[in-house]
Amino acid sequence: MIPSLAALFEGFSAVEATVAVLAVSVAAAVGMEFVVLRFARRYVSHTDTGYDDIVISSLRAPLVVTAGLAGVFVLTQVPAVRASVVVEPRLLDAAFGRPSLSVIVLVWAYAANAVVNRVVAAVNAEGGRFDFAPVFSNVWTLAVLVGSAGTLLWLWGIEITPLLGAAGVAGIAVGFAAKDTVANFFGGIALYFDDTYKIGDYIVLDDGTAGTVIKVGVRSTTLLTRDEVLVTVPNAALNAAKVTNESAPQRRRRIRVPIGVAYGTDVDAFEALAMEVLAAEPLVLDSPKPRARFRSFGDSALQYELLCWVNGPTRRRRAQHELNRALYVALGDAGIEIPYPKRDVTVGTAAAPSPAPRAPDPDSPHDPGADAEPGVDPDADVAGPDSRAETP
Repeated sequence: MIPSLAALFEGFSAVEATVAVLAVSVAAAVGMEFVVLRFARRYVSHTDTGYDDIVISSLRAPLVVTAGLAGVFVLTQVPAVRASVVVEPRLLDAAFGRPSLSVIVLVWAYAANAVVNRVVAAVNAEGGRFDFAPVFSNVWTLAVLVGSAGTLLWLWGIEITPLLGAAGVAGIAVGFAAKDTVANFFGGIALYFDDTYKIGDYIVLDDGTAGTVIKVGVRSTTLLTRDEVLVTVPNAALNAAKVTNESAPQRRRRIRVPIGVAYGTDVDAFEALAMEVLAAEPLVLDSPKPRARFRSFGDSALQYELLCWVNGPTRRRRAQHELNRALYVALGDAGIEIPYPKRDVTVGTAAAPSPAPRAPDPDSPHDPGADAEPGVDPDADVAGPDSRAETP
């Protein structure tokens, strides 16, 4: 394409070709600024979306710069100009031709990155379900950087094959040295394409960590807990963990309020009273309607479970608190007993047991039976030889 443009100026002198090329470049730049862009802005002002406004405003600079610098590059390729300058054609390309193309490449790379980032920010601000994750902006920035660097190397005639080989070796070394960072990076990309969560969602991890997503980065995701504490979780851990998104596919959440009433209670009257309490709570949604379910016969109570819906997972605890208070008051006023386990304890006095008789100790010197002969009572009266009575 460039040689065909340069052929248009064959037969022109150097001065004529220079004036013609510069005039065409200035006219193209002015036309882009005051004709093309003005018409485009007027057209997109009547559309319902604002994305086209972002594109037009971001492309203004690269279009004008391209229209101006393209003439400089074409001028360096005109044979009459190349033959008339005092410097060599190679130096002319190095001083004017390639720098002008390099500036064009850089301006377009900056514009492409700005367009995507601004569109992603606009989509996220709308809060739509299928929005772009912020990690996509980082991936796009990296792709634009690599692409523009490769294009500049090609323009300046630098052989990139050895660089690719060196980059491969360096990539392996970096991969081993920063494997956690690489894992977090690709984990963030996987989370984005899986549409696991978005900013503003309330998620719960399998280890019990729960919070609202406030930032999604290349390396990690930041959660804001109910205690207003920031928790940074690596994307690789999130990609490997079980994540429960309580804000999807819709924000409403059901709560369960267990309650027991005493045996003998009029169940119809209790259920009607419970429905009145649920309907009177402002946090409880009218649709779906609250319900009462008789779950089981307990040891000392009829086990019920009250089911209702609230608008958002962060309102469940507060709603359950308000419902417990209201049910306790309403059941007390209606005379319906909320049973609880009871135990009877009896305290009595037991008679002291009589002591058992002590066995004699034959080895004790104070024991009267220690020296007695076997079979002889030591307390019996024994007559001596002088006291024996004679037989008359």
